[in-house]
Amino acid sequence: MNIGIINKSNNPNPSYKTKGSSGLDLRASLTQDIIIEPHERAVIPTGIFLQLPEILEAQIRPRSGLALKDGITVLNTPGTIDSDYRGEVSVILVNLSNKPFKISNGDRIAQIVISRVQKITWNNIEVLETTERGEGGFGSTGKK
Repeated sequence: MNIGIINKSNNPNPSYKTKGSSGLDLRASLTQDIIIEPHERAVIPTGIFLQLPEILEAQIRPRSGLALKDGITVLNTPGTIDSDYRGEVSVILVNLSNKPFKISNGDRIAQIVISRVQKITWNNIEVLETTERGEGGFGSTGKK
């Protein structure tokens, strides 16, 4: 499927790294390095603008290597980019480590996954159907 993109960065368009990848790598578009101090967050621009059809959304997700090795993750995971948004795609990163983290132009900072959106209409009802789980919430299904 073709998706409209404007790339104002000096980086390549987001791309899949392998044939089986579902996420495309997003890169930082910076004129100078950004340091994210421990336990702080920053908005990182990508220079990317999207034109998504109404049936799609883009989800911004962390890169597993950054999360594991450096404690860097996307704060509002997954970040949602709606089909009618026309601004620059930016990524909210948070540093969960105890050491500063430097981001430079072109660094791969997150992944973008394009997903289909199912539109719904609400059907107001009086009683929900019963299930085996019922109202059991967090942790109610056990550890196994």
